[in-house]
Amino acid sequence: MFDGFEGFCREEFLFEDRPAVIVFPREKKPGAVPLLKCEYWNAFPALEEEMLRRGHALLFIRNDDRWARPEELSRKARFLRFAAEKYGLPVRSIPVGMSCGGQIAVKFASDFPELVSVLYLDAPVMNYISCPLGAGIGEELPGGVKEFLDAHGVTLSELISFRDMPMDRIGDLIRDRIPLALVAGDSDRTVPFAENGIWLEKAYEAAGVPFWFELKKGCDHHPHGPTEPGKLADFLEEFDGGEGNA
Repeated sequence: MFDGFEGFCREEFLFEDRPAVIVFPREKKPGAVPLLKCEYWNAFPALEEEMLRRGHALLFIRNDDRWARPEELSRKARFLRFAAEKYGLPVRSIPVGMSCGGQIAVKFASDFPELVSVLYLDAPVMNYISCPLGAGIGEELPGGVKEFLDAHGVTLSELISFRDMPMDRIGDLIRDRIPLALVAGDSDRTVPFAENGIWLEKAYEAAGVPFWFELKKGCDHHPHGPTEPGKLADFLEEFDGGEGNA
């Protein structure tokens, strides 16, 4: 059902009738917070593989859609609590949000800060007028506008005035002082940094909340991932709760 991460043990099952998987590290680091991949299972997995090697588990539950509906976020919270109880994992997580997965991660952290230790966002969708609509400097996300309208039950006019954008949740992340790692390409035509991730950069730098940032020169929306996964992993482990870390 789930490809990738060969060489690591995994358990696949249904949680509330949704396919789910937990990948276990070869050697568990006591107290290490698991990663929660929010969308696009096994896409650009270099960071996840690095964290697995360091002793972190990796969790994923399949979404009905990629547009962060409240019921999807609540299911993720129940999934984390289930995994903590059944497998002895910490209940907090490191949400990994790439592209549309980024807006899922942001809204999840906003709704459930007690379940988040640190965020990793990669070219995150923060502004629906930019993506999926493509009304600014970027391109319309193929099929994305209809997906969004159907998922949230709104019209195009209502999308234009939608009042629960991911960027509307940045204040919640700052208030709860959730550390953030942000990666983006400066030539992204799908989720332009100047219309999306830049608002996270500005808010975090102004607030003084722990922040790690890489803006990749000449990089479009793909490939995702940091240039040096080890450096990003070092930052995440400062806040993961594992032995020997802050």
